[in-house]
This record gives sequence, structure tokens and C-alpha cells, in this order.
Amino acid sequence: MGMAAPRRIWLWGVLVAVLAGGGYLAWRHYGADPALPPGIARVNGRIEAEQIDIASKLAGRVTEVLVEEGQMVPAGAVVARLDAATLRAQLRAAEAQVREAEQARAAADAELLRARSARNLAQSELARTEALHRRGYAPTEQLDQRRSSLEVAEATLATAEAGQRRAQATLEATEANVAEVRTQLDDTVLTAPRAGRVLYRLLRTGEVVAAGGRVATLIDPTDVSMIVFLPASQVGRLAYGAEARLVLDPVPQYVVPATVSFIAPEAQFTPRQVETAQERENLMFRVKLRLPPELLQTYADRVKGGVRGVAYLRIDPSQPWPEDLQVKLP
Repeated sequence: MGMAAPRRIWLWGVLVAVLAGGGYLAWRHYGADPALPPGIARVNGRIEAEQIDIASKLAGRVTEVLVEEGQMVPAGAVVARLDAATLRAQLRAAEAQVREAEQARAAADAELLRARSARNLAQSELARTEALHRRGYAPTEQLDQRRSSLEVAEATLATAEAGQRRAQATLEATEANVAEVRTQLDDTVLTAPRAGRVLYRLLRTGEVVAAGGRVATLIDPTDVSMIVFLPASQVGRLAYGAEARLVLDPVPQYVVPATVSFIAPEAQFTPRQVETAQERENLMFRVKLRLPPELLQTYADRVKGGVRGVAYLRIDPSQPWPEDLQVKLP
């Protein structure tokens, strides 16, 4: 009996501690904020930065990877290079074909000039012979010869014109081949399409990448949003562009502005049955709250994905923000 009393006291102490801890957590997540006006919703969310995959259009061996994870790179910066020896050889061969096609085009131009000159001469000789024939100074046999010579000259001219067009087409095809190889050479140099921070470096020097394979992944520190989920009753009243306020867990002393940039057209998680009004209230819709790009530009060195916090959304645009949710930045 003497030992039972201390045991009961110990059990009561543990129970009080558990209840106190649970009460603190509930206060932390649900009761830390003062009572909100009816036109403002509160929901937990997570920060996500836009990811940019830098992938190779070509298959090949990686000769250089010039970035490291966590590094900030400007737009256009070289991220990696692929082996281009084969393509450089193909380019030299294609350029030689262009030079050959240019010579063939020059020969076709010269042949066309010769054929035109011969046709013009045949026309002149026929005209003179016709005049002499009318005056009785040229026999009919000579007139027929001049007409036949003109027909041959015109046929030769048509052949020369076709040859010139063929030479021109060949030249254009070889020039297009050179442009294609040069484009492929450019594709061996992988660059950052916009400024960002390296999130993942996926390959090392000497490794082989497949066509479409990723070499690195960046995050854009100027394109950051918080993803939240709201019930149907609140989403139905929420407008695109509606104002929001974010309070992030690592820096709860600051209030960050945001706007609603996306509302999912369909519920993300849905009960099996949605026949009653109460069950429809359980439908949750994904909402994206975008942070101002100019603000993110200012604090680009502090932007990180995965940070969690609390979002306050102004469902009613006429509802003013409470004093403690006014924008407050470092």
C-alpha cells in the first residue's frame, strides 16, 4: 500500500506532462494566432522553388561539369560540355562539301551563260537567214538548218538552266548540313537557361549521358511559391490574384506578402463518396501562392525550397489585414 501511492503519483505526473505537451502543440499550431476575421483563412504550407532541369539533346561522353551543388550560376553560364571530336570532324567534311558544291554551282553558271550566248547567236542567224530567204538570196535548206540550230540551242539552254537549279539545290543542301552540324556542336555545350542555384549535380566528368538525360537541376530563386490545400468552401470564394501573407517557421517574426497564382480545378484528395454537403466539405484543392519576384530578387541568397510555414489567405477582398499580419520584412 505504501508503494502504490508513489506509483499513482508518478503516473499522474506523466499524464499531466503528456497533456501539457499536447496542449502546447495545439496552441503552437492552432492557437498561437489571435482570432482571425471571418474573411481570412489560415492553413499550413510548404515553400517550393521552380526547378529547371538541364538536359542534353545528344548522347555522348561528358568532358566537363563546371558547377557544384549549391552554386549560384547566371543565365547563359556553361554548366557542362560533351565530347565534340566526332562532330568537329563531321563539320570539316560538311564544309568541304559546301566548297565542292560552290564550285559546281560556278561551273553551272558558266554553262548557263554559254548556252544563252549560243541561243542568242542562233536567233540572230535565223533572223538574217529569214530576211535573205525572203529576198531570194538564201536557199530553203539553209533556213531549215538555222531553225534546227535554234531549237538545239534552246534545248541546251533549258538543260543548262536545270543544271544550275540542281547545283543551287545541292549547295543549299550542303549549307543546311553544315548548319545542322554546327547546331549539334552548340548542343554539346550545356548552359543555364536562366539564373539559378544548383540543386543537384547528376553526372561527373567521364560519364556517358543519354539523349534527353539530365546533367544538373537548378532552382530559380525568383520563382518561388508556397503550396497549400484548402477545402471546397474556401476555394469557391477565393479569387485569382487574392492577397496572402506567409509566416515561415524559421523566421516567424516576419510576414511575407504573396498572391494566389493557381487554383487546382479538381480536388487533390477526395472521399469515396461525396453525396452529402458534409462530405463535399472534405474535398481539398491545391492552391499556389506566389511570392513577388522583385522581393525574391532582393533575398535570392536566402531562398530555399522545402521551408514550411503558415499561410493566411484573404478570402474576402474587403476584409482588411489585422495589424499582426501587415507585411514585415528584414
